[in-house]
Amino acid sequence: MDIDERAKAVVRGWGIGRLYPPQAEALAHALSGENLVLAVPTASGKSLVAYLALVKAALAGRPGLYIVPLRALAAEKIEELRAFSGLGLTVKVATGELDESDAEIQGADIVVATSEKADSLMRHRSRWMEGMGVVVADEVHLIHDVSRGPTIEVLLAKVRIRNPRAQLIALSATIRNAREIADWLGAKLVQSDFRPVVLREGVSEGTSILYADRKRKMLLSPGEPVEALVLDSLRGEGQVLVFVNSRRSAVAEADRLRDAVRPLLAEGERARLTKAADAARAGERTDLHERLARCVADGVAFHHAGLGHAQRTAVERAFKERALKVIVATPTLAAGVNLPAKRVVVRDLRRYESNLGQVPIPVLEVKQMCGRAGRPRYDTEGEAVLLARSEDEVEPLMEHYIYADPERIVSKLGTEPALRVHLLAAVATGYVSGEGDLQAFLGATFLSHQTDGWQLDGPVEDVLAFLHDHGLVQRSGADLRATALGRRVSELYLDPLTAVRFIDALDLMGKRRITDRSWLHLISSVPDAQALYMRESEWGWVQDLAERERDTFLVEKAEDLVEDEDFLSQVKTAEVLEWWVSEYSLDAICAKFDIGPGDLRNRVDTARWLLYGLREVARASGAGPLPDIAPLARRVVAGVKAELLTLVAFRGVGRMRARSLWAHRIRSPEDVRAGKAEQLARVPLIGPRLAQDMKRQAEGLPAGGPPAAAAGEGEEDLKAPEGEGAEKDRPKARKPAARGRRQRNLGEWPR
Repeated sequence: MDIDERAKAVVRGWGIGRLYPPQAEALAHALSGENLVLAVPTASGKSLVAYLALVKAALAGRPGLYIVPLRALAAEKIEELRAFSGLGLTVKVATGELDESDAEIQGADIVVATSEKADSLMRHRSRWMEGMGVVVADEVHLIHDVSRGPTIEVLLAKVRIRNPRAQLIALSATIRNAREIADWLGAKLVQSDFRPVVLREGVSEGTSILYADRKRKMLLSPGEPVEALVLDSLRGEGQVLVFVNSRRSAVAEADRLRDAVRPLLAEGERARLTKAADAARAGERTDLHERLARCVADGVAFHHAGLGHAQRTAVERAFKERALKVIVATPTLAAGVNLPAKRVVVRDLRRYESNLGQVPIPVLEVKQMCGRAGRPRYDTEGEAVLLARSEDEVEPLMEHYIYADPERIVSKLGTEPALRVHLLAAVATGYVSGEGDLQAFLGATFLSHQTDGWQLDGPVEDVLAFLHDHGLVQRSGADLRATALGRRVSELYLDPLTAVRFIDALDLMGKRRITDRSWLHLISSVPDAQALYMRESEWGWVQDLAERERDTFLVEKAEDLVEDEDFLSQVKTAEVLEWWVSEYSLDAICAKFDIGPGDLRNRVDTARWLLYGLREVARASGAGPLPDIAPLARRVVAGVKAELLTLVAFRGVGRMRARSLWAHRIRSPEDVRAGKAEQLARVPLIGPRLAQDMKRQAEGLPAGGPPAAAAGEGEEDLKAPEGEGAEKDRPKARKPAARGRRQRNLGEWPR
């Protein structure tokens, strides 16, 4: 094939000497510049096809974009693509703020970005995005996802409109209606069931496994069903992924498996696991992280979105290095990083959903979990086993999941929130300036491909009326033009309803007692926030808090809302942030509010972004006095009281080190300059290296203290949300009807 010999050398360096049949078929289309939809199972080499197409285009002077749904996947892809840097190609990852231009990727030949970041670059009219030669959309089946799907779909539609010569390559492991997606993109379809590692799917009730080919295997290991399946695989030197439907179940199941797995560990493995357990304890200690470390030391781990980034990374690394034997995970792992196992056990096939109770998990999601079975280079076959609660359930599960096709991929762009966000962006960035443009834009979407055009007229008209009525878009006959406010809201990547809520709240400033809680509640009440659910045991104290502070809330008639669950969820979420900036320990916050460190990090990221957005919306709209929230934003980032802001401005100094310095009467840059490095180093948590660095920093700071930094400045681990926070593996509990509390219609408040 027409592949640069240097690129071939890179691929051979990965141990790949021959292409799989679907790869060879797909590459023929990809290298000739044709649009392509490649739908083949996990571990069948989809990414390699995309890489070689990107490399060929880049060597010809046509830059390429690789779109992923999650930042964790971006890290994987950038590492692999940088193997081609020896060909003279510059590969960069776009992970900066959503309200940033394309300065970080200028000069890149290949860029890896989340769909949100790529869409943001288009909203900022990135020149780099205009000249793309190849656009790869990984995990394109996520068009079906209500949170991420519309962004992926609109992004591809915009590319087709603005840059029709760009080559589109869409990848997925599970698409039932792959032909429909290929027709939408005007693409060749390569679809195959080929897997380099054969997948055997079956159902077990705990004593045997019935496979799809009707063959049966007896389980010789004793114990309860999950334990029997795990031990059966481990005795064959195979790692295991166990999928459960909740975080509590993940932790509990991992704890249960420790005693069974521990005796199977070799001495050398114990030492490696001890090191991995230490990595799982990184950062501020919490009970959850300590429980994880104990599990990891025994060869088992749990994995869910509530863990901190360092903990998830430690688990994933130990599993990839084959030190860790078992991971018990929620389904979020199935859509995340590449962690294949010899055997996958799907324990739970139902989950709780608000207002619906326990419902079956979709076939598409179960197939995604099953696709993790089989480790290339280690296994000749992988096994995916669903767990039946009894022998009577085996055959129904075989019919419903093993022999079933996944659900069709259906566009989720037609919902009002999605249309609201993306129609404003289309007008603000010039894709739509009139009725004709509007029809062309909608006609390029997968939604239009699946729907009769007249069915969209009503919802689109409603959204345009909303945008016009709230001063975001101006309509003059058939012409559409974004206002300055509308353009800024689009650039900020805010839901227009969030901006409207901000403006309404600013009009109430003179009528309320304004405190930090006013702003924390406001940013917890908008559509772009993810309010925490209310536990039954929390109703009392949250209602008491809402009653005491009702004159601080920037809402109309707060006294009427203290029995509404949605309002109380927002009050609770704001209280989490209040505890964080009041310097409560991470462990205390997690215990009080029943959240994980990862949940808190997501709320902090989102709060910083929304506080910044609030300030920008206030400036663009001229609504009310400009709120003085910069200090609060800095406190939210660092998790400190106001007195520590000058200390956390030092690089390398977080909330715990800053409080230690304060306790030892080092409270300003002047104090750092005046003291000796040796004295500074003796402060707990500081040490010689950081002490020397702080002295160097202090010499460059003005006498009045460090300049007021923008929220998040210097905090490399805190980025504006790009979709990660949308990971949801915990259902939102609904208030029991028996309590008899009134439910109000909150109008434009998010439900």
